[in-house]
This record gives sequence, C-alpha cells and structure tokens, in this order.
Amino acid sequence: MSRFRRTALVALAVATAALSTAVALPAPASAALPTAAVALGDSFVSGEGAGAYSPVVDINGVAQGFPGWTAANSNAYFCHRSPNASLHRAALPGIQARFNLACSGGQPRDIAAASASRDKGRQVSSQLDQLRAVAQTHDIDLVLVGLGSNNSSFTFGNVAEKCANRFIADAWTGWWEFWAYLNGPVPQEPCSDADLATAAQFTAATAETVAAVRQLLTTLDQVDADGQHRIVFQDYTNPLPPELYSSFHEEDGRDDTRDKFRDLGAERYAAGCPIHRASLAPGHRFSQGLGTLVKSTRDTLAAEFPGADLVYLNVQRAFDGARLCEAATSPTGALATPIRLQDSPPNGTFVTSLSGKDKIAIQRIANVCATYFQTCQESWHPNAAGHQVLGQCLAGAAATAARAVSCVRAANGSISVA
Repeated sequence: MSRFRRTALVALAVATAALSTAVALPAPASAALPTAAVALGDSFVSGEGAGAYSPVVDINGVAQGFPGWTAANSNAYFCHRSPNASLHRAALPGIQARFNLACSGGQPRDIAAASASRDKGRQVSSQLDQLRAVAQTHDIDLVLVGLGSNNSSFTFGNVAEKCANRFIADAWTGWWEFWAYLNGPVPQEPCSDADLATAAQFTAATAETVAAVRQLLTTLDQVDADGQHRIVFQDYTNPLPPELYSSFHEEDGRDDTRDKFRDLGAERYAAGCPIHRASLAPGHRFSQGLGTLVKSTRDTLAAEFPGADLVYLNVQRAFDGARLCEAATSPTGALATPIRLQDSPPNGTFVTSLSGKDKIAIQRIANVCATYFQTCQESWHPNAAGHQVLGQCLAGAAATAARAVSCVRAANGSISVA
C-alpha cells in the first residue's frame, strides 16, 4: 500500500470517528426475518386424521417418530402433526414458512405449561416455549388457534367415546343379560346435552380458554419481530350430520329405538357412525356451544387488546353434505374419519366390520382403544380431504377485512368464506 493511500485511509478513519462522536451514525439495516404462519391448539388444527404424521420433538429435545402401537400414548409423536393439516394446505400469500405446534388432545393449560406436566398430557414443551423458538428465526405474521374442545371440564375424545359406546352397548347387549351388569349399569341410552357438557362446564371452559389465549397474545407482543400478526380463532365442525342417511335408519325391521339391533349396529360402524339418531341433535348443540366458546374468547380478548388483529373463523358448516353417514356411500366421500378400532394385540390393522362378532369380541376390541388410545384417536376427525377444505377456510380468514367469517360448503362442494 502506498504511503499516500495509507495516510488518506488514516485521515478518513479519524474524520469518521469524529463525526460519529458528534452525530450517531445509523446502524446497518438488519435483514428482515422470513415470515411464518403458526398453528397452536389441539387435534383439529394439528392434523389428526390427515395421516403421514411427522416426528415431533419431545420435551427433552429428541425427535420422536412412530414408537409402535403399544407405546405410551404420552409419546410426543402422538401429537399427530400432519403435513396435510389445514395450515399446510392453505394458500397464504407472503408466508415463507409454516410451523405446526398444535398437539392432538391439547388443552388450554398446554399453551403456557408443558403438556407433560398434566395427567394424560404428551411429552412436549409448552406451546408458548415452542412459539418463542420460532420467533427467534422468523417474523410471525399469522397464527391459527384451535382451542377449547378439550379442557378441565370435558374433552372431545371422552364425549365421542361416551356416545359411541352407548350405541354399541345398546346394539349388542340385551336387557336380560344380567352378567353385563355385575360391575354396575351399562349405559345404553342416547346422549343428552348434559351428558356432553353442561352450561356450567361451558362457562368454566370458556374462562380457561380466554386465560390461555391471553397469555398467547401477551407473548406474541413480546416476541414477534415487527409486532404485526393476525390471529385466527377457528372453531369446530361436527363429523356427523344432523340426520343419518335413510339407509342407516333401519335394518331387518329394527331401528335403534328397539333392543337387540346388532345388524344395524354393524352397518353404522362400517359406515363410520356408530351413534344413536337421538344423540345427533345434542351433538350438534355441543358443536354450536364450542363455537360460542371460541367466539366469546375472541370477543373478550379483542376488547382487552384493542390493537390486535383477531378474526373468528366459524367452520361448523364447512363439511355440509359430506359428513359421515350423510350419504349411502359413507365413509367413502366423507370429509371426516370414521370411528375405527383395532383388535388385540394392536398391530395397525383396523377393524372395518363388526358383522358377526359377539359381545366378547366387541368388548375385547373396545378395550384395545381404552388401553392404547393411539389406536383409535384418529376417529371422528377431519381426514386429509377435510383438512384441505379447512385450509380453504383458513385462507379466506387470513385475507378477510371482517372480524368474523363463516366457511360454508355448498351442495356442489364449493367452499365460500364470508
């Protein structure tokens, strides 16, 4: 280097130092983080029922792949995060990465506390801790929240199990079979509203959900790179229709108001809907109650966080005309997974027909679900096609200027969000 150039560089350095002492120079612009969409909550957004489940990192930082059908249901893998989940199927312009942090069976407390810390929780960190990790590398622009169907008062899985089991018991157990009652009455009546969730339970569940999402909004305000993000509150769609297709009403002259209707029970199981017709209306009122819970959560927090971008997404009619047993071809063509059980020992082969099976076989098969819940937890959830529809619903909610929208499936299968 010449002496002249060296002297010029020294002089420039001195002048720059003097200038920076008098006037602070602007810091170099940092590169913008890539944008991300994130899903938080339970099975209806994790992708339960959509298959092809991804390994899930557990609370110890170890990625858990499929551990086998007889593994503990607490294994992180059984969060059942699917690449076919609605978050991954939605058209989201401007979003560069997507992170599914939801977990099948997730409850409001799992938002801020490790699911592993509660009874029947999975071995995963809190969803907020997982969200904080995403925020270190990405600018979070969209958050899909599906929360409320599982809580300290009731869970979707218990509700579904109760109503299906009552129908199966009613179909296969006669009143004269006293041996079945040795350990107490075997409930066989259709589910009522109170069997699913009482008004008091809905009130408690709403308060629990509001508290959890309040923590989510507070955390997002702290960690989001630019402070700009939309939160979509999705509610739930019922996998069963308001009424069964006519061919599922009666079998051999017996409907489900009569005792001993095994053939009808087997027919409905094969179609994916082992349920009393009288349970359908309470089930839809339960779904509507979940919708009220989710909307109340959104509205309460919108008042508390007036600057937040919060949208309520009603998907209760997203499966209209394509629910289980809404057509004679069910479960083919349905947007939800049928109830499916495995026999003992569980090996991944699902029982698709109960025809010709006696009470002992029915009890054995049902016990596999009770002992190894992962063998039946996909039942009555959106399937891959259903999550594709929910992805269209999410895309509409992500782009809307409204604060509340409904996603509806028309008779021709088209989806509208308005």
